[in-house]
Amino acid sequence: MSAPHPGPLVAVKLTPVGRAQTFLPGDTAADATPRPGDRVVVQTDGGTAVGTVVRRIPQLDDKRRPVADSPQRVVRLASRDDVIARLNEKLAAGSTTLTYEPGNGYLRSLLSVLDVPVESQLAVFSKTSVQARIISPMNPRTLFFNDRVVVGWPRGGFIEAAALDPQLGVVFYDLNQQASASPRFERGNGCVSCHVSTEATLGIPGFLLRSEAVRSDGLTLRQLGNEVVDHRLPLSKRWGGWFVTGRHVSVASRGNLLLRDETEEGLLTTPGVIAADTLQGKFDLAGYLSPYSDIAALMVFDHQLRMMNLLVRMSWEARAADRKEGAKALIDAVAREVVDYMLFVDEAPLPARIEGSSGFAERFSARGPKDSRDRSLYQLDLTTRLLRYPCSYMIYSDAFGQLPAAARDAIYRRLYVILSGTEGTPRYSRLSQADRQAVIDILRETKRDLPAYFR
Repeated sequence: MSAPHPGPLVAVKLTPVGRAQTFLPGDTAADATPRPGDRVVVQTDGGTAVGTVVRRIPQLDDKRRPVADSPQRVVRLASRDDVIARLNEKLAAGSTTLTYEPGNGYLRSLLSVLDVPVESQLAVFSKTSVQARIISPMNPRTLFFNDRVVVGWPRGGFIEAAALDPQLGVVFYDLNQQASASPRFERGNGCVSCHVSTEATLGIPGFLLRSEAVRSDGLTLRQLGNEVVDHRLPLSKRWGGWFVTGRHVSVASRGNLLLRDETEEGLLTTPGVIAADTLQGKFDLAGYLSPYSDIAALMVFDHQLRMMNLLVRMSWEARAADRKEGAKALIDAVAREVVDYMLFVDEAPLPARIEGSSGFAERFSARGPKDSRDRSLYQLDLTTRLLRYPCSYMIYSDAFGQLPAAARDAIYRRLYVILSGTEGTPRYSRLSQADRQAVIDILRETKRDLPAYFR
């Protein structure tokens, strides 16, 4: 009988739910030792698999320790394929450079290289970041995004980036804001402790978006509760801890709300309207790229982050279920959740029309492939709902396109069942026949890999 392996162990989760498994360390280099949040290729009794390293519980090591000749070991770190990893390669090769400018360092140049619009700027004043020490209503952290990456920067701090790897989940990076002849992103430390949550990120390294009560100094009042934000949450509960700007907005929210202390809890239940066209007068704007934290951009952001998490979870579940008994049933179950969110089945209705002020809505609506009638899934509505045509534009994203074939097929099958009216349950009654047909028509002309049964 083999003796237990005496060395350190690595705890790895192979699926978003369920208990972590213990693996022996592989022959990785010292600077490639797996740490919590890393994706790794592991050898199991049933073959190789990809999982995420989590914090192990030392007290359980002896109970879970594999024998020395166990096949359960870490093979290597999983290779990363995200826009920041690719940018780092280009910076190292000299084919791309970043320009440093006073006030905001590499930020403007980085956004240009990543094709992230300045109009997407959002401003967060709650101390809910690894740079919480310098964040406040007088010095908010700004976020910029597209469908591949979220870039964050508070004045006086470093640049953060959360990049979506379609197979691994969200990968976190930092960029030092000191001028350098060879700027490089480094892997971020400390992000995974918050950005892996069953409730908020579906058990994967994912994007996290909360609405919280915040004091005038930026500290959160967690005892008053917080909300996980996506398009299902009523606007009256969104954006606590965020600045929100817009034009002629009569919708009530928790945006721009600062409390003295917990005795003002009543203000959370009587949210106010957004009365700020710009951030002018809220804080000193020196160094910031835009005077807006646009409500239309926030609406898109709210939808998109959970959609990205769902697609990554779908990828994980499909790969974990591959060649296992009951795999199709499991993948179909996850596909139902993905499609319901993709079609905005549970979207909170807008109580009134909203209008941004930064130009984000116009720029976003002009994106994406259009059909012969000039219709696009990127076109915003912002009168009663987010999108004019209720199907997520993320169907064109890398996160969708790089799903395992079984996962993508399951989503397409479920999409067609709903859009064609084959399933006529009351749950889908909010999708009008005109909306369903419009989505099908747009997909037919703009989605190249659309299955033949859509035709």
